[in-house]
This record gives sequence, C-alpha cells and structure tokens, in this order.
Amino acid sequence: MDSFDDLPMPLLPPLHLPGDAELAAAVRATPMAARFLDQSAPAELAARTGLDTPDGEVEVLRDGSAEEVLRLWSEVCFVAVHPAELGSQEEAVTLTELFLSGEPRPVEAGILDELGLVAEAAGGASELTPLGKWVARRVFASITGQQVPVFGSLAGKDAATLLQGLRSYAEDERREELAGWLSGRDRAKAAEEIAAAAAGASPLGRTVALQVLDAELGDDGREALRGLLATPRVGALVAARLGAERESSAEEIAWVLVDMAASLLEYGGDSEQVVEAMAMGMAPEEQAESIAILAFGRHPDTEKVLLTLVERHPDPKVAAAARKALRRHRGLADG
Repeated sequence: MDSFDDLPMPLLPPLHLPGDAELAAAVRATPMAARFLDQSAPAELAARTGLDTPDGEVEVLRDGSAEEVLRLWSEVCFVAVHPAELGSQEEAVTLTELFLSGEPRPVEAGILDELGLVAEAAGGASELTPLGKWVARRVFASITGQQVPVFGSLAGKDAATLLQGLRSYAEDERREELAGWLSGRDRAKAAEEIAAAAAGASPLGRTVALQVLDAELGDDGREALRGLLATPRVGALVAARLGAERESSAEEIAWVLVDMAASLLEYGGDSEQVVEAMAMGMAPEEQAESIAILAFGRHPDTEKVLLTLVERHPDPKVAAAARKALRRHRGLADG
C-alpha cells in the first residue's frame, strides 16, 4: 500500500503493553540507542533524528528514568518516522500497516529496525515489537485521530475517558478494565458519574455506558440508568433499552434511531448491519415511509447515517426516501 488512503481504519482493540521499565530497557538495547551512546556518526544521527546536539539525550539514555527514556524515544521515533517530520510516507505506512494487521508481514524494515520497532519473524517477515506497538500507537493517533487504549490504563481516568476507552474492548476485557476503574471508588457514585457522562459521549460510548449501567453495576447501575429517563433524547434511548414507559417526541425517536445506527458505524460495522438495524423488521415500503422522520432528529451523525442508507440500501425506494430526508436535513441545518 502506498498511502494512508489505502489503509482501513477500524476501531482497534486495546493494546497489551509491558511496563515502562521493560520498554525503557528495550530502548537502550536498540541499534540506534547504541549509536547515540557511542556517538559513532553524529552527523548522520542528526540527519535521521533531528537532534543537532544529542549530548543531553545520551545522558538520558545512560542514566535517565524509564519515563525520561520513553519520552525521549517517543520524540526520536516520531521525528524519524512521521512523514510530516523527517520520515517517509513509506516508513509511516509500513508501521501503520503492521499495527493494523497485528500479524507478521514481509516489509522493508530499514530505520524501523534500527529504532527497535520491528523484529524478524518466521519466514523472513517482520512484526512489531512491544516498543514498536507503543510508538505506532502515537503515530497512528497523529494520522487518524484515533487514540487506541492501552489495557489497564483507565483506572485513574474520569468517566468520560473510561467510556471513550472501553468502546473497542471485548466483553471479558471490558469487565476487567471496569473492575480496575471501580477499585477504590464508591459504586453508587461511580454509576452516577457514568450516567452523567453518557449524554456527552459518542454514540458507541453511550451504548457502552448503558450496557455497563444495566449489566455490570448491579442495583446502583440500574438506578442510575433509570435516573436518565427524564433526560431529553438520552432518556428515550434508555426507555428503548429498558422497555420502559416514557412519552418520547418524534424528534427524540428520530435521534434514538440515528444514535443506534451511528453506534454501529463507529464500531466499524458494515453497511448491511446498519441497514438491518434501521429496518427493524419492516418491509421496504414501511421503511421508506418511516425514514422521513430521521431528518428531524438533530443528531450530529444524521447526515452520516442517511448517506449510508442512500449509498448502501439495496432497495431503491428506501434509498430514494433517505436521499429526500438528507436534503431536508441539510435544509434544516442551513436554516
């Protein structure tokens, strides 16, 4: 692949990384660190890393704390690999490709090997080292905007950050991460914090919030969940999940439908899943009639969901109805 446009960008699961001490030891064992330490080619090092006077960096590599070593190596690798710095598009794409696939691949390792980011695997292929995954996470975030969570890193974060991080967790890992976050917290207060963060979360983060409150926090969670029923829009989503009696406006119903579809899109669900979710068992004629309401939901992802239906729905009548709703939505947004 020649560019980032050719790479799929799914929501990635959490990384399992060793601790800072082990990562710092890996830095000190890299070929590039050895060259820093013996100053064998200062001009070449400056050209490849952007460090004109590496004396301070040498001191950090020799005697710095693990945190200092990792901070230095993060900057060195970012400058050496990122195409907006001294790196090439090819190097950054290779690093990202290995990060996305999670599997060994035949690649030109080049400077990635010198930096300790890749290692040789069976059959002459290369794979990311733990240090490589750690660096690739930062490069990937700078290119795509996606912050891949590190497993075990959410314990001290607030509820909003927790929901953002848990979006890509498998169920077992989510329970384990949640247990770490709950440790030392009052469960009832924790449930209230998650409930309070639900409205401002992304659609998938909101789905996670409702799942956690309903299934993971016992009576405290369910009480906090029921407390959201009076909240505009989110309350309609909670009512749909609980099957609770609630007077929901047409605008709220539209918002809920878009939010559920947007949650699937955020996770990386394909168009068939979104089409099926929006159909709710209705025949195409019924779907076409009901889609008009989506234009009035005032959801930030309304356009994205309607575009998916326009481009991917197999029934021409439904696609046409989505196109009409999209025009109406844009008119309302411009008004």
